[in-house]
Amino acid sequence: MTINPAKTCQPIGAMYAALGIHGCLPHSHGSQGCCAYHRSTLTRHYKEPISAATSSFTEGSSVFGGQANLLQAIETIFTVYDPEIIAIHTTCLSETIGDDLPQIIKKARDEGKAPAGKEVIGAPTPSYVGSHVTGFSNMVKAMANMALPTERKNGKVNIIPGWVEPSDMEEIKRLAATVGVDITLFPDTSGVLNGPLNGEYTMFPKGGVTIAELKNCSAAIGTLALGEWCSADAARLLDTRHKVPCRVLDMPFGLKATDRFIDALRTVGGTTVPEEISYERGQLVDLISDMHQYFYHKRVALAGDPDQLIALTEFLVSIDMCPVHLVTGTPGKRFEKRIRDITRDMPFPVNVRAKGDMFLLHQWIKNDPVDLIIGNSYCKYIARDEDTPLVRFGFPILDRQGHQYFPTVGYKGGLRLLEKILSALLDRTDRDAPEEKFELVF
Repeated sequence: MTINPAKTCQPIGAMYAALGIHGCLPHSHGSQGCCAYHRSTLTRHYKEPISAATSSFTEGSSVFGGQANLLQAIETIFTVYDPEIIAIHTTCLSETIGDDLPQIIKKARDEGKAPAGKEVIGAPTPSYVGSHVTGFSNMVKAMANMALPTERKNGKVNIIPGWVEPSDMEEIKRLAATVGVDITLFPDTSGVLNGPLNGEYTMFPKGGVTIAELKNCSAAIGTLALGEWCSADAARLLDTRHKVPCRVLDMPFGLKATDRFIDALRTVGGTTVPEEISYERGQLVDLISDMHQYFYHKRVALAGDPDQLIALTEFLVSIDMCPVHLVTGTPGKRFEKRIRDITRDMPFPVNVRAKGDMFLLHQWIKNDPVDLIIGNSYCKYIARDEDTPLVRFGFPILDRQGHQYFPTVGYKGGLRLLEKILSALLDRTDRDAPEEKFELVF
């Protein structure tokens, strides 16, 4: 039995990935209620209006199939909203019925419901399998499937960033530009879900990877996939189908993972690491050195997505913090193995569970208390019950703002993460310090 799962459903991930394509309107092939839930969750996290269409299943569609609804929807969307591309994801309902998404998309093209020069892609995302991470991966794979055969290389490097914030995608692009590597980042939600408020409404923001870039990603000299769960399938598809060599790396959270990312970027791009990057790295090392006394052997509980938790756990261990309780709602025993490998030399026993839930995490913390909890907004209930400091990280964060503007990847992102962790720990020290020691907290 699962109580309060540490995940949400596949279509949310697919919808977020689709928003990373320029001029894209995500489409939910299912009921209006499903689409409303997915849109509202993303809206609450990113504090931006999320546009998406739905096939609006009725009782008849639920019995006889949703092909007619989807064909009509494709025609209406292109007529009324004129997107560059429609990215369709399925739901529990359409998957249970057995709607054949590729066949319906082909029929729409054959019947002219998709105008010339416009694109329609689709990904199967049943909510009863996997998690929002799985849905993200499936939609990114559908993007990679748009790549066209080519014999010529364009000298660019594909980077598949995984499920990170728009600010993180901006930071990845900045790091690549600083290293001197021309990249195609997909998906790319920067400029889409963290854009400016300038008084002008645009149906489709300026950000996002273009269709032309997606079709040409087969001409890249290599692909860097950041995260096994979110990004590897798309990278391997490009490798198998178009001979674009790929490397699957951990997300660049913290010192070691960012080092590996920069080194891989330098290697595949054939460049050298500039002084600016070395300077940023030195700043992160300096902060770790200065504040190590506050981190040493602090026990941490974490909940989140597997790719994020693997890199975050490595970062915490590298600064002598001790992640002792970890859960992810996404299935995959490889997650448990990676965490145990990273934490094998820690002085405390480690509890880790893939396809776990928040109830289990709470029980672990009750039986074996921690100094800090790192996770999404739903961890606030555990933090309040156990009177434990909380650092909000991951998805969804519904009760705070700013995460879409401040990166946590790269060396600059590492500084931000450490500042948040340090503030949480020292705020608790201030709160609990007796009168005679309060002054010494400085």
